[in-house]
Amino acid sequence: MAVVHLYSPFFPFFTTTTLVGSTTHLVFPKRNSSLHNRSFSSISSSSFRLLNGSRFSFNSIDASLKEEVKIHSLKGKKKKAGRSWSDLISLNNWVVGDYYRLVGAVNEFEPHIFRLNDEQLTAKTLEFRLRLRNGETLSDIQAEAFAVVREAARRKLGMRHFDVQIIGGAVLHDGCIAEMKTGEGKTLVSTLSAYLNALAGNGVHVVTVNDYLAQRDAEWMGCVHRFLGLSVGLIQSGMKSEDRRSNYSCDITYTNNSELGFDYLRDNLARNKEQLVMRWPKPFHFAIVDEVDSVLIDEGRNPLLISGEATKDSARYPVAAKVAELLVLDVHYNVELKDNSVNLTEDGVILAEMVLETNDLWDENNPWARFVMNALKAKEFYRRDVQYIVRDGKALIVNELTGRVEERRRWSEGIHQAVEAKEGLEIQPDSVVVAQITYQSLFKLYPKLSGMTGTAKTEEKEFLKMFHIPVIEIPTNLPNIRLDLPIQAFATARGKWEYVCEEVLFMFRLGRPVLVGTTSVENSEHLSDLLKKYHISHNVLNARPKYAANEAKIIAQAGRKYAITISTNMAGRGTDIILGGNPKMLAIEVIEANLLSLLSKESINVDVNGEVVSQKALSKVKIGPSSLGLLAKAALVAKHVNKHRGNAWDYSKAKSVIAEAIEMSQTLKMEDLEMLTNNSKMHNLVPSIALAFLLILKDCETHCWNEGIEVKNLGGLHVIGTSLHESRRIDNQLRGRAGRQGDPGSTRFMVSLQDEMFQKFNFDTEWAVKLISRITNDEDLPIEGNSIVNQLLGLQINAEKFFFGMRKSLVEFDEVLEVQRKHVYELRQLILTGDTESCGEHIFQYMQAVVDEIVFRNVDPAKHPRKWNMRVILDEFIGVAGKIVDDYFARITEETLLDSLDQVSADYIQIDSSPPNLPVPSNAFRGIHSKLSTQKRWLGICNDDTFKKGKYQGTANILRKYLGDLLISSYLEVVHDSGYDDPYIQEIENAVIVKSLDFYWKDHLVNMNRLNSAVNVRSFGHRNPLEEYKIDGCRFFISMLSATRRMTIETLLHYWTSPAESDDLFS
Repeated sequence: MAVVHLYSPFFPFFTTTTLVGSTTHLVFPKRNSSLHNRSFSSISSSSFRLLNGSRFSFNSIDASLKEEVKIHSLKGKKKKAGRSWSDLISLNNWVVGDYYRLVGAVNEFEPHIFRLNDEQLTAKTLEFRLRLRNGETLSDIQAEAFAVVREAARRKLGMRHFDVQIIGGAVLHDGCIAEMKTGEGKTLVSTLSAYLNALAGNGVHVVTVNDYLAQRDAEWMGCVHRFLGLSVGLIQSGMKSEDRRSNYSCDITYTNNSELGFDYLRDNLARNKEQLVMRWPKPFHFAIVDEVDSVLIDEGRNPLLISGEATKDSARYPVAAKVAELLVLDVHYNVELKDNSVNLTEDGVILAEMVLETNDLWDENNPWARFVMNALKAKEFYRRDVQYIVRDGKALIVNELTGRVEERRRWSEGIHQAVEAKEGLEIQPDSVVVAQITYQSLFKLYPKLSGMTGTAKTEEKEFLKMFHIPVIEIPTNLPNIRLDLPIQAFATARGKWEYVCEEVLFMFRLGRPVLVGTTSVENSEHLSDLLKKYHISHNVLNARPKYAANEAKIIAQAGRKYAITISTNMAGRGTDIILGGNPKMLAIEVIEANLLSLLSKESINVDVNGEVVSQKALSKVKIGPSSLGLLAKAALVAKHVNKHRGNAWDYSKAKSVIAEAIEMSQTLKMEDLEMLTNNSKMHNLVPSIALAFLLILKDCETHCWNEGIEVKNLGGLHVIGTSLHESRRIDNQLRGRAGRQGDPGSTRFMVSLQDEMFQKFNFDTEWAVKLISRITNDEDLPIEGNSIVNQLLGLQINAEKFFFGMRKSLVEFDEVLEVQRKHVYELRQLILTGDTESCGEHIFQYMQAVVDEIVFRNVDPAKHPRKWNMRVILDEFIGVAGKIVDDYFARITEETLLDSLDQVSADYIQIDSSPPNLPVPSNAFRGIHSKLSTQKRWLGICNDDTFKKGKYQGTANILRKYLGDLLISSYLEVVHDSGYDDPYIQEIENAVIVKSLDFYWKDHLVNMNRLNSAVNVRSFGHRNPLEEYKIDGCRFFISMLSATRRMTIETLLHYWTSPAESDDLFS
């Protein structure tokens, strides 16, 4: 049986009919365009005609609306009651219950800590560090340390950690992910575990998703840590190396994920230890990752890359773009939306070759295939105002998950150049990868890792499987009373957008604030155009500069009465929407509205400073007489300053002055500000603004509190989702904007079968279209019900599984490169930070390895030495050693070497002896360190399992040792004869090793990326691509190390024998 609900565009009301075979709700509006133009009062007194001809009054409609809310509330209560038994046996609840023992211990410490004065409280940090040095562990001091942080936060921030926040801090300390709902104070929770782990003195990283949040948290939460005697650092984009180094050396460092990753990569491109900024040799100790699901999962598909300029093929991209315009979809090429792949048909290849006047698109000497394929991808998959925007002649990427512009990021493999060609922009040069790492590999470098988010439980299995981090769901401090209304499904996008507008209009007339979430810049602006036709005042928040510049102001007003906000996922993370408005932001707006025009005559640059935030429908803040008086005084001072200076400030300078005043108001008491403003001997503009701000802030707090109560009585914030995302987590993030901290709120998702997700994954939605057609002839009508919703959510889960498979594959493939990267970077840091002896030992190991490779290629231990390729061995050895062995090998022939080896007993040889009748290496191995080095090399040769076994293996080992000794002693002799001191010699050796390693590592990354792109084809031959990638990757890596060693030795020998010819070696 199915229940069909009939629906008005403004008020839900119901009659029933039945359908066989499914439970479906049909929402059927009576459309009347004249209703949209009526005033709210006229609609309130109107009545509506039902299908059966009867009339329905406003009161009965209102009763039906209340009935629907009541039904959903009862369902929610039943659901909660139904979960009680599962809650009882839930592992999560048992884990959380165990943490309450720690909460009890913290609460027991609280009265004692409360009685301490500020100096005594700060001294606790030194006490804890002494206890740790005396053998206590972090677990021993955890409860008391948490109590200290709780008290410090109460004194400095006016916020006391709730018991559930203590649990959250403990979960973070234990290296787990704490799932805390929106508004539960994740930022405050991080102070507990950050402080505790910083006591060890190894550095703690608090990682956020952008610069704004990192700066906010460093300033906001940092005052707690500074009060307790810890140093707090902040990493921001554009910061100089010296500042980065000092900030990383702090006890607690706030940064964002991309800055952290790029600093790690840049440190592993440094040419000397003075260029390093992180805490080497152990830069990673403990990290708290805010929005951990966004960083490790959503961003997991995008590796961090540092690129260098490669081939100059820029002229090919515009030509390929023109060719792509000629090619027709499904005729000349086919596309796969799911994985963004393009395949040329036979007709497409013929046409492209004819237009380009080439016989083969894949010709190595005239390669066009890559450019044509990239042009087609840019044409089909990279849409303006969806994947990117164009600003100042540049194509800037829009992060589809956060909705933000990423100015420093570029697509690799020529995609970005193809997009620039499509848009007719200046083509930037091709790039080659110099260093790369994924966020998964980066954060695996931490011995201890934890994270916070509001939406991780749906991905718990992935976190456990990929990162071995459990997810613990932290209870809310107050019960969540948000109402999640059923999803409405539409056959067409047109019908969906009409109903979104009608629901916004309905809520607007009630006075409830509304947040509408869209998936792209394009959709947000389309909805904005529709709402303008309804004459609804609203604000738009997306990646365009004119909107993004006012993000803080828009979010501050999104919870006010009558506020309508259309946003991409920019409003999904990091900031809370407070019902009634954010008083601090409102106070800043009042100050700026009254003083900016006096301080600056410059017109506002919309693209830089943003459009004026719409306040048309919002209530005005009532400013008290005292506040008005101080504001007028600040205005007079501003006029005086401008008159005295002779010319006004520019807009940005005026804003910075106001920002300075607001910062002063937070640090000085009101009495001090009054003293400064009354001091006629000094320039008192900033104190005057600060004093006015403090009083206006109190007025705004009163206004926001009263308006917040009104909004709560109306039902709180209403969130509308206009599409299902590719992950349930993103939808839950949008839902989480409503109902924070026990506030009322509601959410509604409206989806169309024409939405991009369904098209992208080629999901079969024909069944839903047929079901709608059975119910009604109007394809723009929505349906809601378990059968429809469950199947749509099932499609969403399939999309999640697909992307999980992609991430899993990326991690598995990256694990191969991760091992290689770790080896190269550890070697690099050892060279840069090691002493002279360790660097010299590396040179000796390289020389012996080069000799061994020559011997391995030309010797078979199972055969007599007379059958070895002795002539090739001599030629290759002389080719490597060059001039330094000319004196030794002038009289050595193949026969001489063979006769000498015949006389040697492999069973016994002295460490410092040589085969008879051969030149003896110079006496360079004097001293205990040199003899020990020689002994280690000989033991390594004898225990080498990689060398073939055979009757004459001992003789081959003697040959390896002799040639190695000869090369090393000759090198030491020529270095000694150069007359340079040890620091200079070490500098040259370090530089050569690092440069050789970087040169071949860069080529290796290119080869591995090409292998990664091509290896999947081998699955057609019934071979496992991953196993093939591991085998070939290992082979590539061994070849790279071999080439690095040989180039290092040849370069060093050439440098010391001909230093004048090597002056430009490191330019």
